[in-house]
Amino acid sequence: MSQSALKARTITAAMPPVRSRIYRPAIPVLAVAVAALLAGCAKRDSITVGAVPDDYRTNHPIVIAEKNEKIDLPVGAGDRGMTRFQRETLLGFLDGYDKSAAPTLTISIPSGSANEIAATAAGRDFARLAIASGISRNRIVMTTYQSASAEASAPIRVAYVSVKAQTDRCGRWPEDLLQTSENKHYADFGCSYQNNLAAQMANPADLIGPRKQSDIDAENRGEVIDVYRQRGISDEFLGNSEVDY
Repeated sequence: MSQSALKARTITAAMPPVRSRIYRPAIPVLAVAVAALLAGCAKRDSITVGAVPDDYRTNHPIVIAEKNEKIDLPVGAGDRGMTRFQRETLLGFLDGYDKSAAPTLTISIPSGSANEIAATAAGRDFARLAIASGISRNRIVMTTYQSASAEASAPIRVAYVSVKAQTDRCGRWPEDLLQTSENKHYADFGCSYQNNLAAQMANPADLIGPRKQSDIDAENRGEVIDVYRQRGISDEFLGNSEVDY
């Protein structure tokens, strides 16, 4: 074999295959691209899921706001003053009036209705009853409103503003529950519970912070501690208990 042929074979053997030189650097580049795509998908799903509120306390929050308490009392055209039914109904309505806040109590009497004269007499009796219930005279406002029909008997409206714990109205159904596959609360979930909880709040300020502690009854506390140390059961508990052991 000639020296030129031997030199050509040596150069060919020393050169790496063209295929391996092209595909080797493509493998790590492809791995990096796949990892970036997976990371991007994971980050996107995390943000989407975390931004969807799925707590009924967030969807239906309880807030403290002013609420217009009102009641309509029907008055007959032949009535002469306040009736027994009107008295009992009005007394029940005034039980929710906060005398410490002393909001304005408005008594609206219809004008131009068939029972205008009877409503005027009954409205005066309503004001006297409110004063007898402990509402200050200067917090009662007598006003009139135009009746929609001169032939109909319009009611007397009694109203005042109070501070209440409340939430939004229930009954929102923006979509059919059978047409969704999302595993999350529907729009109206927890609304009734939040409304019932807000209605039970006698003092809405309890939602903001605790009340001031009352004075400590040291004598009663000492007796309770003595009974506890003796591992005994108080007579008051035994008298109200339904068990006898």
